[in-house]
Formats: sequence, structure tokens, C-alpha cells
Amino acid sequence: MAVSSNGSKTYELYINGEFRASTNPEMLTVTNPATGNIISQVPNATIEETREAIAAAEAAQRSWEKLPAVERGKYLRQISQKIRENAEELALTISREQGKILSLATVEVHFTADYIDYMAEWARRYEGEIIQSDRPNEQIFMFKSPIGVVSGILPWNFPFFLIARKLAPALITGNTIVVKPSAETPNNAFEFAKLVAQTDLPKGVFNLVSGRGSTVGQELSSNPKIGMVSFTGSVETGSRIMAAAAENIIKVSLELGGKAPAIVMDDADLDLAVESVKNSRIINTGQVCNCVERVYVHERIAEQFIERLGRAMSEVTYGDPIAENVDMGPLVSEQSLASVEAMVNRAIAEGAQVVTGGKRSSRAEGYYYEPTVLVNVKQDSEIMQKEIFGPVIPVMTFRDLDEAIELANDSEFGLTSSIYTQNLDIAMRACREIKFGETYINRENFEAIQGFHNGWRKSGIGGADGRHGLEEFLQTRVVYLQFDLNKK
Repeated sequence: MAVSSNGSKTYELYINGEFRASTNPEMLTVTNPATGNIISQVPNATIEETREAIAAAEAAQRSWEKLPAVERGKYLRQISQKIRENAEELALTISREQGKILSLATVEVHFTADYIDYMAEWARRYEGEIIQSDRPNEQIFMFKSPIGVVSGILPWNFPFFLIARKLAPALITGNTIVVKPSAETPNNAFEFAKLVAQTDLPKGVFNLVSGRGSTVGQELSSNPKIGMVSFTGSVETGSRIMAAAAENIIKVSLELGGKAPAIVMDDADLDLAVESVKNSRIINTGQVCNCVERVYVHERIAEQFIERLGRAMSEVTYGDPIAENVDMGPLVSEQSLASVEAMVNRAIAEGAQVVTGGKRSSRAEGYYYEPTVLVNVKQDSEIMQKEIFGPVIPVMTFRDLDEAIELANDSEFGLTSSIYTQNLDIAMRACREIKFGETYINRENFEAIQGFHNGWRKSGIGGADGRHGLEEFLQTRVVYLQFDLNKK
């Protein structure tokens, strides 16, 4: 890695345990969304270099698989230890390239280390089965085996944690991996690679190639040596990955978009509901697939709830993400800012009313949008059906629980959902009838390491975290063993 006189860094590919410059002279530039300044240049890898990374992972996988899982776990713990030792610099790197406030970036770094340790603990826990046979002299064994080479294609919103979410379960189960970071937030991945290079992890087990989705992403989705593609990102890109993987029948695990509904019943603790909805909306400036994207509030408490939510959102502080006492940073790019602005403007043109916010910020440099609450929106409108990915929350009212559940389920997405009520019967009915992969009751939308983060409908295929997430990276082999009981 080189550093220029203005502080901009130049990174190199990490293939087969070595850093190397790309043969492609064209580099990708990374900017700080809080200032618009260029902070780094990263390689725009070629198809040939991507194939070399895949080949390195394939060659390393054979011996990596033969190691006892507990030995593989030791390497993972070396990585998590390096992360903790360098947590401050890693958090600064994330804040500068992605715009995440420093406190949240610090949480992301430590959560990443915890996640790697958690997956390492599965070394002695994941297991196969012994199955009863219909024959007298036969034993049936079910083995859980690694898939082989996994490609991990990352998003920009939680870029550091998503390295671990793909790498840790892949490695502990005997797979090797090639990771492609987002072109918007690749710096943290290269800093991660520098830490991996300081451990004893065998060459080729982890490889990092940056570049465009049309070249690197396409190759990581369609190369016949890839056994599984794990992708987090948009529905559109997920569809293209599925199409590319289909040619070689490559397994895909996809976490895609979300349009999370929050139902606020008339018996809800309003202080809790307002605070939770606000926090779930402004976390990472609303750029989270599982945060609240639309609110349905009972008509009997709607006026009070909307007034409180509007006031809470208007009090959100934003600015330099590295500064102290800031609730929210900028959006990741000018493109993202323009997208949020255009969606809100279209909603207003259709009759939506602004309670607070509703425009770009003039108070700070960079890609900032004011925390916004909208009312008088319609269920079939774009603002209620399409992912916003910004600090904007539309609110509708409902008459009863039947209508609320119907409105909540009326979506092409199915990732997360939430409900606020003090009635156990309502809570249990919501558990059964809200058709989303996750439902949060009386709390903000944020998943646990030991849970299972999975989406229904267009929100994805497969899932992550916990035992079920680990098993995404395994395939099953059944062995029928016949033996002679009379042989001595």
C-alpha cells in the first residue's frame, strides 16, 4: 500500500497470501462522503486476476478441509485478535469511506471480532447424523461437508461486518473464500487483508479482489470452480448473480432489499415506540436493509404518535461522522442522496405532507439529507412500496389489527418487521401472521449473532447467523455401509 502526499492511499490485490498490483492501470477512486474528497485508489481487477484468486482458493481448500475444525477455529481467533488490536484505526477507516458515525463504526468493528469468535466456537458443535437403516447389516451415516470455494460479494452499508458474516462460517466449515468489497467502501477490506497477512492463515484460504461488478462480480458468480456465492445487496444485482450462477448450478445465498413495516398498536408504550422507530430509521443514516421503512399507527393514537416522532426526528443531530455527539452521518454518495431526494419529491408531488425534514441539508458539507417524516401517503405509492435507504419514514394509519397485518404484508419484500403492543394475544398473532423472516416486538430492528437473519420473497434466499446460517456453507453426503455381523 502506498500513501500520497495528500494522504490518499493506494491499495493492492491480496491473492494467495500476497499483495500485488493489478495489471489493469485503471484504478477505482474512493471518496469521503462527508467531504467529497478522494481518500484512496483501489485496483480494478481483471477477469484473469479474479480467476487467479479463485484458483488459489481452490488449491488451498484441499488441505484446509483436512484440518480439524478446531484447528481452523484457531486461525479465526488470530484474525479476531488482530481486529481488536487495531479497532480504532479500522473504525476511522469505515467512517471516512462510508460516512458511518464513529461510534457505530466502532461497534461494527468489535461486533465483527465477536462474530468471528462466535463462528470459531462452532468447530466442535456442527455435526452429522447416524440414521437407522431398514436392513439388518447396514449403517447409514450423514456427513456434513464443505462446499469448496465460496465467493463473498459485499455491500457498502456494513462493509466490515459483512466480511466476517461470509468469511467466518465459510472458513470454520472447511471452505476457502474470495471476497469482493463494494467499489464504494473497499478500504476497510484491504485493511482487513493486511491484518490477515499478519496471522498464520495458510496462503489462498482468504483472497481479496476489488473491481467492478460487471467483471469481478460476474466472474465470482459464474466461474465453475465456485461452489457458492454469498451476496448482500440490491434485488437487481441479486437477480443478475442468480442468472450468472445458474449456468453452472452454483448455490446462491442472497440477502437483498427490505421494506420493514412497524405496527404501533393503540396500547403501545409510545415513548418506547417512538424511540425505537427513530433509532431504527436513522441508524447508518437509514442505509440498512432491516431498519424500519414504513410505519402503521392505530388511528386512535396517530396524532400523538406522529407529533412525537416528528419532534424526535427533528432533534436528530448530523454532521461530520467522526465528531462526537452526532447521531447521523451523510449518505454514502451523491447518487444515493439524489435518489432519496427524488423519491421524497415524488411523494410530495403525489400529496404527501412533510412533518419534518423533506430536503437536502444546507447545514453541512457532503451528502446529507434531513431526517424526514411524511404523512398522508398511500399504500400503493412508491414511498410505501420501494426501499428508500435514507433517513425518511412515511406513516399511515389503520383501524384494527386485521388491517394492519394486511398492510404490513402487502410488499414484495419480506426481511424484517416489528410491532409495538402490550397485549400478549396481539403479539402472538403477529408472530404467526406477519409474513417476514424476522419480527421484532417492542424493540428496534437489529438481529443477534445467534439468530437467523433471512428474508422472504424478494428479500433473499437462504440466510446468515447462528446454526442455520452456518449450515448454508455445508453440503450433505450420505454413506451406506453394509457389514457382515458374522465375520470375526
